[in-house]
Amino acid sequence: MNHHIVVLGAGYAGAYVAGNLVRRLSSEDTEITVVNAEPDFVERLRLHQIAAGQEIEALKLADVFAGTGVRLRLARVTGVDPERQVVAVADADGDAELGYDTLVYALGSHVAHHGVPGVAEHAFDVTGRPAALRLRERLDSLGEGGNVLVVGDGLTGIETATEFAESRPSLSVTLVARGELGDRLSPGARGHLRQACERLGITVLEHTSVAAVEATRVRCADGTFVASDATVWTGGFTVNPIAAASGLEVTENGQIVVDRTMRSVSHPNVYAAGDSAHAIGDNGRPLPMSCASAGYTGRQATDAIVARLTGRKVANIKLGYLGNHISLGRRDAILQMVDDEALAKPKYMGGRKAARIKSGILKMSLWGISHPTFGMPTRRRRLAAVPEAAAEQAVA
Repeated sequence: MNHHIVVLGAGYAGAYVAGNLVRRLSSEDTEITVVNAEPDFVERLRLHQIAAGQEIEALKLADVFAGTGVRLRLARVTGVDPERQVVAVADADGDAELGYDTLVYALGSHVAHHGVPGVAEHAFDVTGRPAALRLRERLDSLGEGGNVLVVGDGLTGIETATEFAESRPSLSVTLVARGELGDRLSPGARGHLRQACERLGITVLEHTSVAAVEATRVRCADGTFVASDATVWTGGFTVNPIAAASGLEVTENGQIVVDRTMRSVSHPNVYAAGDSAHAIGDNGRPLPMSCASAGYTGRQATDAIVARLTGRKVANIKLGYLGNHISLGRRDAILQMVDDEALAKPKYMGGRKAARIKSGILKMSLWGISHPTFGMPTRRRRLAAVPEAAAEQAVA
């Protein structure tokens, strides 16, 4: 019987893992199934552009995996039972279960409400394509002079506010920052960001916390109110609760605790990648939720699975975080590198050149996803006679 690998999620991490596993493992003794709720690959790093009104064609997962040998199952994951080694899914035909020998958990993350009243009922977000399209419809309905309030000055909040201000200059855009705007950037980059906001006409409210979101305004922690026709919540991300409910060992925020090879510390035939994994980087700090981390953790999980199933030694790849690439509309950006302590380095790059580099990174990421078997070797590795025994002998 073939070894069945099930990959949950086809985002940056899941699609990468599935494509690379099918490149490197022989189809004579392995089967790979990807489970994803939506038929399209979500280019999450560009969702704020979709919300702003730009037309970005969605990449069909059926086209991505066509002819590769990867089986695509369009269904929503409703549960994982690691003791029985099954995944519960639901689709238009009802509920079903998928058995697995190796599981890759890459269900990603979604917007975190942090218990703030009214966020779920009244706020918009850009963490999924349907959510981005819903926000675009709202912006279209505002006409001239509508007030848009972006809550959160992390990377998503900054990119969203600047994109809206550039693409829809008739709107009044306000960005709410809990501390100083861009406080995680170097002084020079902070100055560049502030100038960009001034150039685009963005109002910045610093040292401001939102205590509640209402239909036409938000209430701040100091009791004041800010009018808003569309409140966009970018106050962080949280993971799907399925892993915590499954009995896998997770952190307080629900991420799966993994070892250096992205293997679950509680269930050795389960791996996690992307935002779902609590992975410790080479600097001793947890990797942040990001596309870059998805690439690192996805590659490490892939290398570990292939090595253990084929009786080879598991190699450790570099797990680092080099910096942040922040779009400020289509013609401006900031590239801020960080040191081993995840602190901003003094030097940064800003302006059109930084914007072109950011655009190139996005194009390369999408190309890699859309060509999962590029460079597929003519001879792929067969499984070891006793994969479990080989797994015990493999030392990271």
